[in-house]
Amino acid sequence: MTNAYWFALIGGLLLVRGLTPTLLKRSPVTAAMFYLAVGLLVGPSVFNLFHFNPLKESALLEVLTEVAVLISLFSAGVKMPVPFSFSRWRAPLLLATVSMSMTVALVAAFAYYMLDLPLGAGVLLGAILAPTDPVLATDVQSRHPGDRDQLRFTLTCEAGMNDGSAFPFVMLGLGMLGLHELGDFNLRWVVVDVLWAIAGGIAIGVVAGVALARLGWKLRRAPHQHELMDDFLGLGLIGVVYGLSVMLNAWGFLAVFFAAVALRQTELKLAKAAQHATDEGQVPNESDAKTGQRNPSSPDLEPLPTVSEGSLVFKEHLERLSEVVLVLLVGGTLFLNSWSWEAVGVALFLFLVARPVSVLLGLLGTRTTWPVRGMIGWFGVRGIGSLYYLMYAIQHGLPEPLALHLIQLTLVVVTLSILLHGISVKPLMGHFWKRQAHRSSP
Repeated sequence: MTNAYWFALIGGLLLVRGLTPTLLKRSPVTAAMFYLAVGLLVGPSVFNLFHFNPLKESALLEVLTEVAVLISLFSAGVKMPVPFSFSRWRAPLLLATVSMSMTVALVAAFAYYMLDLPLGAGVLLGAILAPTDPVLATDVQSRHPGDRDQLRFTLTCEAGMNDGSAFPFVMLGLGMLGLHELGDFNLRWVVVDVLWAIAGGIAIGVVAGVALARLGWKLRRAPHQHELMDDFLGLGLIGVVYGLSVMLNAWGFLAVFFAAVALRQTELKLAKAAQHATDEGQVPNESDAKTGQRNPSSPDLEPLPTVSEGSLVFKEHLERLSEVVLVLLVGGTLFLNSWSWEAVGVALFLFLVARPVSVLLGLLGTRTTWPVRGMIGWFGVRGIGSLYYLMYAIQHGLPEPLALHLIQLTLVVVTLSILLHGISVKPLMGHFWKRQAHRSSP
């Protein structure tokens, strides 16, 4: 398939997507399901116009999925409600740690006992499939900054964190296969890949997000009153934070998510403090008093723009573009014989056993309602993040026979997740919100 066909195909999909947002909202299918159907039609499953080989193109696919996940993580972090509170974040923290570990263990056990995979390969498969996806799960995630719906917040926050918290298990699986140094008694893995990489990634992200928020706030206010390019600042923050984290052996996915959270939290705290000072009759900036200028945070003036909100729309557009390309590639990789009972069995075990069980056990002792737990247990969408971890493992020397096996399993799981979760998201979420509204009404 030549580049001209690719341009025409992707361009056509973008045109259709741009013309039909209202139709898609009203239809029972999601945008990802539509892209997948097109990929299956033009791929080797039907017309065989092209075939994307993820093993030969693993380096390219690793970069594409990496960029897509980073952009989505930033968007998710910006949408987190302000202010941060541990009680509100407790459920997603448990999901990203306790439930994540349980899911990896259950999938690893299934792969070891039912699929006869080596234990290291089972752990790696569990780590690949355990994280929920921040790219394809837009229908069940927070819709805008400050969205306080408990279900959407929990799913979005979990997806933002578990794309980083899965990395230690990826390294553990690679280490058990002899492809990564774990150290004596796994000590190096615990210290470097778990403790340092997680804490370092969070710290780098928070420091960078706070610093950019304060710098942007200062430059926009008097006496500077600079105009800033929020799109560039958002992309720059992603690049700097991720690159620095990788160089320091910290988990960059966690760093980018928490950089976005810290950026949004700090900007709104600064705005609130300025508003409070104005309400008290103070002039927060000395130069305002000297020049006689009104403070930009005064209630009768437009509020100052923020980097987080200013860059969000552009990031969401990039996120949708990456979704088109990557889901199209997923459809273009599958042959009819890719659909083995083994692969379907892994998917069903993950969706119907591993995810619900790990969610229910992980949220024990929390105040999360049972209807919300049930919805969280079902909507563990798998997608681009799983493809990234798979390509990462292949690039780190995964043997070809095992790589081909894991590619087949992962692609079928992602495809079935797009289909099953896509078909069920609108009716289930609609029914859930109706019940919530009925319960809250007098």
